[in-house]
Amino acid sequence: MTEVVLFHHAQGLTPGVAAFAGELRAVGHTVHTPDLFEGRTFGTLEEGSGYVERIGFREITERGVRAVEHLSQDIVYAGFSLGVLPAQKLAQTRAGARGALLFHACIPVSEFGAAWPDGVPVQVHAKEADPIFAEDIDAARALVSDSADAEMFLYPGDEHLFADHSLPSYDPDAAKLLTRRTIEFLGSR
Repeated sequence: MTEVVLFHHAQGLTPGVAAFAGELRAVGHTVHTPDLFEGRTFGTLEEGSGYVERIGFREITERGVRAVEHLSQDIVYAGFSLGVLPAQKLAQTRAGARGALLFHACIPVSEFGAAWPDGVPVQVHAKEADPIFAEDIDAARALVSDSADAEMFLYPGDEHLFADHSLPSYDPDAAKLLTRRTIEFLGSR
């Protein structure tokens, strides 16, 4: 099966992120969940974002890069919101990437290189009216438009972290569909 690195969102490595990784493991994938916050979790997105602002987005991204140094290069990189930073950087810059799953966010490709790498499939998943994703939708559309093997899935609603069952923003129907699409994506790698 596929080896995956799943990076958490700004509230930390929550039980919902761990459970999502568990669902992927249950179908046979190897899933690593690096803790970019060194054990910290936050009750709200605002609290977590405040922590990230104090330590810096660059540091979060570099923690993600360091977290995979000991792993093989033959990996699918995935991230929830903030976790898209290291996931997307690694998918674009680390040789051997098998794919990328960008949940709730998408960074302009130019942040990490001139173009999305050929042969690295990518999916972007978000809610169509998510006000946080609204800042990223142009980057996601450009990625899908400019890359041969890129897809974007927009789900009805406005919740940001809708696939984390431990948060109030959880949407079970959308999360179930996102999980099914993720498992299909990983099964084809």
